Amino acid sequence: MSDYMFSLESHLDAAQNLILAETQRLATDSGMNVWLTGGAMRDMLRGAPIRDLDFTVERDAVRLGRHLAEAAGGRVVSEDPLRRSVELEFPGRVCASIANARTEKYSKPGGKPQIAPATIHEDLVRRDLTINAIALALNRGTRGLIVDPTNGQADLLNRELRLANSGALFDDPSRIVRLLRFRHALNFEPAPRAQAQLESALEAGYASSIPPAAYTPELRAIAMEACAPAFLEDLDARGLLKNVSAALTGDKLNAAGLARFEKLVSGVLPATEKDGWLAFLTVLLEKLSPRERSEALRSLNVPKSDIEGLKALESRAKKLESVLKSAKIKRPSHVWLALEGAAANDVLMVLYHSAARVVQDRIRAYYQKYLPQAQEITEAQVAAAGAKPGTPKYDRIWKGLVTQRLNARPRKVEPAPEPVPLSAPIVMSSRARR
Repeated sequence: MSDYMFSLESHLDAAQNLILAETQRLATDSGMNVWLTGGAMRDMLRGAPIRDLDFTVERDAVRLGRHLAEAAGGRVVSEDPLRRSVELEFPGRVCASIANARTEKYSKPGGKPQIAPATIHEDLVRRDLTINAIALALNRGTRGLIVDPTNGQADLLNRELRLANSGALFDDPSRIVRLLRFRHALNFEPAPRAQAQLESALEAGYASSIPPAAYTPELRAIAMEACAPAFLEDLDARGLLKNVSAALTGDKLNAAGLARFEKLVSGVLPATEKDGWLAFLTVLLEKLSPRERSEALRSLNVPKSDIEGLKALESRAKKLESVLKSAKIKRPSHVWLALEGAAANDVLMVLYHSAARVVQDRIRAYYQKYLPQAQEITEAQVAAAGAKPGTPKYDRIWKGLVTQRLNARPRKVEPAPEPVPLSAPIVMSSRARR
């Protein structure tokens, strides 16, 4: 195994490693070459957690994606027939994408591209930034080989943002927003040439070609990051938020509310629970009128399921707050049961709006004390009590063990006995010594 493969597998959790292995197996069985690319490689090389698995193949990505979803118990979220790509979700909160290696030719900024099959090298150099143009071979003969035609690894070391090709912003002006997002999310600075290209693209009016829906994936990617307010203020200062909503500027941007929201995210929720997109949207659009909010959501092309979730979010948060205020909650297990399974969106809305100290304290206690203790109950302990995973009995016994652990009184530490003092040495007088 190469050092890169060892590093990759060390950065993935068990569920992600399962999807990686299954993808390699299916690609090999189909005679396809497959690479791990994009954000997964960028994050691995800079030592950050890998959020999504991005695969590139030189043949039919959609077919491979469907087979992978079927084999690993996942589902196809979306397909792009033009770019021959597929988005997937799997158990364990694993998200993945599989796309064909391709070239894209544009006749005008933001126009519909002409797509053609390509090699992995050609695919990498047509991408946005050099740090996203790195691939790791997962094929039997070349497994663990790095492909880095634009020297993105050097830019990761230098903490610089460099465009992968001279036409990157002309071809797809939405990369302007993406460049600014990485500037804040990674705290990388654009290289001098990239900065000049950015300014030229803005002066030439390329931003007017950015469809409002192109902002959605960038907002979603940075929603739970502490730098989100700074990113949005940067977009506002450059006049880019007008593309989303003419009202979403200046004071209506709710920068103060976003800053408080991000402080709650980083100070309370663990990394594994940071999926508060709907709560973020609620705070982002908080100062808009109902009509302005509806127009902004329509511009962002927010799916119907998310809009329905937004409508129900306020009532769910109020219900959760009422439960947490209840005088019936007297023991740690009561707090755990109230919050176990609660959506991060609901918890964040309670934290953001509730002024009740007891509610704030109970949420913090849940994440900082009770949840870690509950996670210490192992599958082996539940199995020893005679339950099989996936059965109602297993869930009942697990909850019973967690309740017992949380409510157990801590053992009183007995103080160590004080050491017995040594007898004082006998000092003989000079007369006695004589």
